[in-house]
Amino acid sequence: MLHAEGASVIGVSMRLYATAQGDPGKSCCSPDDLLDAREVATASGFPFYVVNYQEEFQKRIVDYFVDEYRRGRTPSPCVLCNDHLKFDTLIDRMNELEADSLATGHYVRTAEREGYTALLRGVDRNKDQSYFLFGLRRELLPRLRFPLGGLTKAQVRELALELKVPTATKPESQDICFVADGSYANFVGERLDDAEIVAGRFVLAGSGRELGLHDGIHRFTVGQRRGLRVAWKEPLYVQSIDATTGDIVLAPAVELGVPSCVLERCNWLRWEQPPTEFECTAQIRYRHSGVPVRVRADENGGAVVTFVEPERAVTPGQACVLYDGDEVLGGGWIESTGAIGVK
Repeated sequence: MLHAEGASVIGVSMRLYATAQGDPGKSCCSPDDLLDAREVATASGFPFYVVNYQEEFQKRIVDYFVDEYRRGRTPSPCVLCNDHLKFDTLIDRMNELEADSLATGHYVRTAEREGYTALLRGVDRNKDQSYFLFGLRRELLPRLRFPLGGLTKAQVRELALELKVPTATKPESQDICFVADGSYANFVGERLDDAEIVAGRFVLAGSGRELGLHDGIHRFTVGQRRGLRVAWKEPLYVQSIDATTGDIVLAPAVELGVPSCVLERCNWLRWEQPPTEFECTAQIRYRHSGVPVRVRADENGGAVVTFVEPERAVTPGQACVLYDGDEVLGGGWIESTGAIGVK
C-alpha cells in the first residue's frame, strides 16, 4: 500500500526459527512466509532483506514460553515477541537504514492527541491486535505506521487483489508460530528434563480432598476444563496451580471469580506515569471482551486491578491490557490474583 502511494519502501523480514511442529501453513512467521514476502517485494519492485534472529528468538521467546509453563503459569509469547524482539529490533534496523518510519501489517491504528501519539484498536474488532502491542515504547509511536488498521480483513483481501499481491488469497495464520499443531503441553514436555516436570494431585477447592493425580503442571492452565479426567458431581475447572507442591486446585464454575489481580512490569502509553487511581476497561487475554475495572498504579511499574464484578480465568503469566474506549492506556503482566472463590 505504501509503495503504491509512492513511498520509498525497504522490505525486511525476521527469520525467527527454522521449523515448527505440525502444519507451518497455520502459523505466522514461518520460514515459508519469508519466501512469500520476497515474492511480494519482487512483484512490487522494492528491495527486500531477511535478518536472522533465531538465537535471540530461542532465548527470549521459546525458552521463556517453556519456563512459564514449568512454573505453572500461562505465557503470552506473541506479546513479548512483538514488544521486545520485533519492534525493538526493527526500530534499530530502521535507524541503520536511515528510514523515517517503520510500517507493519498489524491491525491497529495511531492518532495524534494533545502532547502524545495514541495507540488505538484496529477498525476490524475481530482482527484487532492492539492487545499484543501494549508494551511498545511510548516514544516510538510517532514513527510507526499501520496501513491496515483502518481496514477490515475483507477490505484488505480486496485491496491485495487490486494491487496484484501474490499472497492475496493466502490462508490466515492461527497458531503460535513455533507450535504450529497447537499442542503446547507436548512441546513444553519435550523440552523439560524429567526433574523439571512437576507432577502432583488434583484437589478440591475448600476441602482439599484429593480427586486424582496428574503428570505435570505444564499441561494445565487456570480456567481449564477439558482434559482433567476427574469424575465429580458437577463440572470442575482449574482454579489455581501450585508449582511448589504440584497441587492443581479444582472448583465449580461459581467459585472461579476473583476480585482483583496484581500487575508487574507495566508499560504506559497515554502517560509517562499514570494517575495513582483511575477507571477503565481491562482485557485479560486476547479474545477477552473486556470488563470495567479500577486501577491503582504505583511508581515502580506495578498496579492493582480491581474488577467491578469478580472475573473468571484471570491467569498469571498473561497480559492485562487497559483501554479507554479504543485507546490503549497501557498494561502489565498478571503476577497474581486476589482472594479465590469470590462468587
